[in-house]
Amino acid sequence: MSSAVIARIAATAVACGAVLATAVLPATAATHASPGRATSPVVIGKIQYDSPGADDRSNRSLNAEWVDIVNTGRHAVNLKGWTLKDADRHTYRFGHLRLAAHQKVRVHTGIGRDTVRDVYQNRRAYVWDNKKDTATLRDDHDRVIATASWGYRGR
Repeated sequence: MSSAVIARIAATAVACGAVLATAVLPATAATHASPGRATSPVVIGKIQYDSPGADDRSNRSLNAEWVDIVNTGRHAVNLKGWTLKDADRHTYRFGHLRLAAHQKVRVHTGIGRDTVRDVYQNRRAYVWDNKKDTATLRDDHDRVIATASWGYRGR
């Protein structure tokens, strides 16, 4: 094979790679580099937005509605001053809580006694909409760390 043919094959391979990179980049950039989104190992995990059983507003039913906040990193993260909000701006502000590496904390809607594994919003009404809502986690500088949505078509 001549060097001219090899050069053309190499140029074609580079051009194909560039086309593929531009096709993939916008989706990645939109997910990971959105304006105002901070880089953090903390994510929103499982969400139980529809309390099992009858929605009778009992404390037991309210506490069966929850959001898991998970530290996927290798170091503890101080959540003091972080917030968790729904689309209607119901806000829970974390107090003194260090989330250990590879651990989670469950944020319950109802009343309870905070521990390192479970914290409580101390509300007497449901927060998370069963049909359509978004949970937004922000750090103590009000930067968006993570969001999770449900019930929206096309997402």
